[in-house]
Amino acid sequence: MVKRDEGSSAHVLRVPRIVVAAAASGHGKTTVATGLLAALTARGMTAAGFKVGPDYIDPTYHSLACGRPGRNLDPSLVGEDLVAPLFAHGATGAQVAVVEGVMGLFDGRSGEGEFGSTAHVARLLDAPVVFVVDATGQGRSVAALLHGFRSFGSVRLAGVVLNRVGSDRHEQILREACEEVGTPVLGVLRRAGAVAVPSRHLGLVPAAERSGAAVDAVRAMGALVEDGVDLGEVLAVAHSAPPLSVTPWSAADAVRAAAEAAGAQSTGQGTAGAATAGPEAAGSPERAGDRPVIAVAGGPAFTFGYAEQAELLRAAGAEVVHVDPLRDEALPRGTAGLVVGGGFPEVYGDELAANKPLRDAVRELAAAGAPVAAECAGLLWLARSLDGREMCGVLDAEAVMTERLTLGYRDAVAVTGSMLADAGTRVTGHEFHRTAVTPAAGPSPAWAWRGQPAEGFVQGGVHASYLHLHWAGQPGFARRMVRAACA
Repeated sequence: MVKRDEGSSAHVLRVPRIVVAAAASGHGKTTVATGLLAALTARGMTAAGFKVGPDYIDPTYHSLACGRPGRNLDPSLVGEDLVAPLFAHGATGAQVAVVEGVMGLFDGRSGEGEFGSTAHVARLLDAPVVFVVDATGQGRSVAALLHGFRSFGSVRLAGVVLNRVGSDRHEQILREACEEVGTPVLGVLRRAGAVAVPSRHLGLVPAAERSGAAVDAVRAMGALVEDGVDLGEVLAVAHSAPPLSVTPWSAADAVRAAAEAAGAQSTGQGTAGAATAGPEAAGSPERAGDRPVIAVAGGPAFTFGYAEQAELLRAAGAEVVHVDPLRDEALPRGTAGLVVGGGFPEVYGDELAANKPLRDAVRELAAAGAPVAAECAGLLWLARSLDGREMCGVLDAEAVMTERLTLGYRDAVAVTGSMLADAGTRVTGHEFHRTAVTPAAGPSPAWAWRGQPAEGFVQGGVHASYLHLHWAGQPGFARRMVRAACA
């Protein structure tokens, strides 16, 4: 429930909420978080799921479990001031919210301590933590583990879910250890193969790729949690979260603020800056009633994206439609812009290569100067080839799979002015791939960051790069893209 404070622009958000954390990756956070969402939804509750960090894949399972878009909360990508507003936006209408953590509870962005960690987000949301322990090979030592995590940092560890418990005797030993350190046991999950989610070179296989198998896995997670977790106790913990004084994030407000900021910047530039000002600063080209069609690539090959991107594009005036490059042989009618996010085109290279009509249509759209924003997988698809298979040929570059994982946040600056950003614009993004593109940059690169040469491609209306961005942190990008599509 959200109520407005009298005399204030802030709202009081009363949404019961928990953060699901663990000591490290692989301990069962996704199983517990997704299982809780599925079990609570099966009981008739409206639940909302969130993921700490840049991970695109876990939210696809959250969405399957609760029937709402899974969303990300990442202080590094959007700034810590936006975490609570984005949470309030995503939790609107929900009776309970479950936030799945990232890595270990206190693992933040490399070199920045706790910043961006699960603990950081739990504090920003003033939310209690449900701690998942992989009990494989553990006995009484679990008490020391819990004692350490409870006493380190400033989050409230409200209870524990013991995962992968082997037997009744094992459970008894673990419960006695938890009692020694005064940590309530909220649930005990036995080892279960049915909940296993297959993985590949970048982590779990997205739910959209597994279709019926993913539905079955989510159903199994829900059944496991329903059987092994005291949902009443978990809800009591969630209800212990205090009200939050926060104004929910609004795509319309974000676009409006970006327009005002761009207008102020343009006025400050005067005539000297007019020649270099981008679409954001230019006069509005759109006529009343115009809603340019912007296609967003999806389907099994392109599953990586944040829900707020489409919301921002709509708020900026676009009609957002979806295209599946594995199945659709043409762009949606009237397409004036294209967004291609991340995913696994390398897994579907043969199918993408076989869809020549769509590849030709994308190349023609780009040649006409329409705005095309491509990230990571989108960059590969726009290249001339991927592992020797013909792609769209928008970019004069070749892409190949490699053994090397490139992973991490990047503080980047725009090298070349584009339909997305003026030269000099600073952003924080995230890289996550096992591919390489040759050349790594075109004559007009997209981004550069410390310690690496410039990368990406800006040509005409195309902006293609390995860098994943969360547009809630850069809402002006949506407005610029829509204005470019109108032009």
